[in-house]
Amino acid sequence: MGNSVLTRLADHAPVSKMLSFPRGRFHLHAMPTSSGYDVQHDPSYAWHGLKRGQTPFAILQHTVDGMGNLDFEGRRHRLSPGDTMLVLIPHDHRYWLQPGETWTFFWIAMTGMEALRIHQALQSAAGPVLRLQPDTVARLAEGCLDLVEGEGETAGLASAIAYRTLMAVVDDVFGKGGGETVPGDTSGLGRAIRHIESHLDQPISVTELARIAGYSRAHFTRAFTEREGMPPAEFALQARMRHAVRLLASHANMPIKSIAPLCGFDDPNYFAKTFRRFYGISPTEFRTTGMYAAIRPDM
Repeated sequence: MGNSVLTRLADHAPVSKMLSFPRGRFHLHAMPTSSGYDVQHDPSYAWHGLKRGQTPFAILQHTVDGMGNLDFEGRRHRLSPGDTMLVLIPHDHRYWLQPGETWTFFWIAMTGMEALRIHQALQSAAGPVLRLQPDTVARLAEGCLDLVEGEGETAGLASAIAYRTLMAVVDDVFGKGGGETVPGDTSGLGRAIRHIESHLDQPISVTELARIAGYSRAHFTRAFTEREGMPPAEFALQARMRHAVRLLASHANMPIKSIAPLCGFDDPNYFAKTFRRFYGISPTEFRTTGMYAAIRPDM
């Protein structure tokens, strides 16, 4: 799949697809903002992470050929074929092209609270330069191609493409079924996160999480929020919603009332309301629209 997708994507080059949707009542948590494929020869090509405005977004940019450069937190990285750069805006970094060199790459930029949190977790675990498996690169290219070719014409479809693309990277970096906990993280916060991820069908109290972490409740909440960018209760709720998406996509015949308790909801109606608040669509509509088709069952 990888070579054929990359060939189709390269056939569009140079191409840059900007995505913008009217601001609705519901805020989707992973939204692509741009995608494209480019071949750069001009040494004036340079981007600084503190000169791109204050609206947060993240970029996954994969080097297909040639060589690029990234200055990141005091270290220079040479981006060679097979390297995937991951940067967040705003941040003090710069990526650029040296005179006489060529840089061929494709990218997807995303925004949204969940997309930013996951990009930050990936960068914290693996740094700003990822060496992804070929199948993951193919998934990344496929998401880019879908956006370039107009498959994300609605906010729901665009969000689904961003989410499934990002989940492929998560699986690569953290391992299949490994969630978002950094491998080998035996800290108190790491134990608390593993507890959340393994008890999504059960009540999860902040007091219990603080006990597992070995902190007071107040200190745990402060430390967790500083590390993950959100309070532990919100983190647990988002983990439940991601679990719901996976179950809905992989168990097409399972009733909604059966999925709700597997995600920690005793009341299916409250589950449906919460799902709609997150994704702008009900669980039933998710299954009967293109949003369901856009998310792979293994995501």
